[in-house]
Amino acid sequence: MNIIICIKQVPDTTDVRIDPETNTLIRSGVASIINPFDMYAIEEGIRLKEQFGGRVIVITMGPPQAEDALREAISLGADEGILVSDRSFAGSDTWATSYTLAHALRKIGDFDLIICGKQASDGDTAQVGPGISAHLDVPQITYVKKIEEVCLLNKPGSTTDEGQRYIRAERMTEEGYEIIESPLPCLITVVKEINEPRLPSLKGKMRAKKAEIKQWKAKDLDIDPGLIGLNGSPTKVVRIFTPPPKKGGQILEGDAKEISKKLLELLKDDILSL
Repeated sequence: MNIIICIKQVPDTTDVRIDPETNTLIRSGVASIINPFDMYAIEEGIRLKEQFGGRVIVITMGPPQAEDALREAISLGADEGILVSDRSFAGSDTWATSYTLAHALRKIGDFDLIICGKQASDGDTAQVGPGISAHLDVPQITYVKKIEEVCLLNKPGSTTDEGQRYIRAERMTEEGYEIIESPLPCLITVVKEINEPRLPSLKGKMRAKKAEIKQWKAKDLDIDPGLIGLNGSPTKVVRIFTPPPKKGGQILEGDAKEISKKLLELLKDDILSL
């Protein structure tokens, strides 16, 4: 089973800086970590490899320092790391990022499953995973909390087309969960309830230190230069500002009837002041 895990190196939450000219995060020279949700994606990919065999490739798009994240993933059990890095990718929004990563995955070619974390802690959009799925035209299951079954052989009576391999997963919703079955290849995004990430072993750390990290630039991918980076991003950050401090509220006292009456009067005053 060939598994690709898309990860992102994000700024440590204690050290976030914004470029005032581009309104984008400054990543160079900033203390960074693997996006926390991606740690669960890495763990799930390694568990599937241990169960079914195959290879786990971890890929990230980012500055040269993102190589550290790939080496950490290799120390946990991934087989290979690929860094997609080019100055022309700087400032990419979620659409341009998913477009670029999708072309990198096409270059890899042979995969059964793509795993992403639910969302990144720096953007919180949860859009890149589904975006990759759309660009590659493969099915997706988001917010996966449990993989119930993976079948690499034909299954009689399956809801998927005859002859296709499939994955069945439990997907979190606001009301509970859904069980979804999809043919492979497929992309899933995972939540923290899916597993407990392992710690790297000494042997894994030594292997990661010696590992060769492939680096792909824009010229190595079959991409439209007008659809990448800041200029190719349809989403534009016009202005970044700190919200004004919240005004102090007031505590309403009395029984339910009295509080309701006071609240109604306050709401009327607010409406009239608009």
